[in-house]
Parts: sequence; C-alpha cells; structure tokens
Amino acid sequence: MPKSNDLDLTAFIRDIPDFPKPGILFRDNTPLLAAPAALRQAVDRMAEPFRDAGIDVVTAAEARGFLFAVPIALRLNAALVPIRKPGKLPHDTISYTYDLEYGTDTLEIHADAVTSGAKVLVVDDLLATGGTVEACCRMVEQSGGTVVGCAFLIELLGLGGVEKIQQYQTVSLIKYD
Repeated sequence: MPKSNDLDLTAFIRDIPDFPKPGILFRDNTPLLAAPAALRQAVDRMAEPFRDAGIDVVTAAEARGFLFAVPIALRLNAALVPIRKPGKLPHDTISYTYDLEYGTDTLEIHADAVTSGAKVLVVDDLLATGGTVEACCRMVEQSGGTVVGCAFLIELLGLGGVEKIQQYQTVSLIKYD
C-alpha cells in the first residue's frame, strides 16, 4: 500500500455530469472523504503551507468546506469560525451576497467571530468562480481580520476564481482545466 503522501488524490474524485443542472460537471469529493488515507493526505497538504503562519482562525463556508476546515483548524491549533447561509447563525451577523457559477447566494458570519488583527485561513473544498471564497474574505476583513491565505481541495481553472483572490496565498491540491 502506498504511503498516504504518495496517493494520487484525483483518483478519489468522481465526475458527475449535469449536476446540479445541465451543463455542469460536478467534481464529487465523497469518495475522498470515504478513504481515510486520502482524506488525511488532503488535510495535511492543505494545512502544511500555513503551518508556520501563525493562523488564529480557520474559516469555511457551509457545507463541504466545513469537512476540511475542522481538521485543518485542529492541525494549525486555530479556532474554527463557520460561515453559514442566512438565518443559521443565532447572533449578530455580517452578510455578503455573491455570484456562483450557476446563480447567486448570500453568506453570513457572526459579527464578533473574528477579532481585529486575527490571522485567518479561508478553506473550501472547491474554487470555481471565486464568489464564495471572495465573500468569506470580505467578511473576515470587514470583521478586522487579516486573510493570510486560502486553501482548496479542487480548483476549476477555466472559471478563473483565483483572480478574485490573487492578493492571498492560495493552495489548490487538484486542478482541472
């Protein structure tokens, strides 16, 4: 059996055509989540570039981003701050509306979740058009935090999302044209 850092993570991504609507090729990471060695490697590789960055907070947008943000926060000994859909957080929030590759959405963060000057890593499973991660970064900055970087399992290069976050260090483990 190969060492966990020798795994080809693309072998654990399943393509689902026409989901969630016709013309979209969905990159399904549930096979990776079901393979402990692959999941461990993905988390370790997403966290490693930020190991010595003094990260105070790891944040992620629901839902699949949470699956990677929790273990990354633990590896970096950082707090976890969830970013959620409207109406899901019980305290005062900051919100941001953004474009998706197939529509629009709004996210919220607790207004007091990121303290002024906190160093923040934004995590998500997928970088597509960049709208979700840009919304996360804007809310972190509005809260007074500093976005140190962004980490993704998958990046869809053809959608240009990295251009929206080019000012931050960005790590994407798997890239598709």
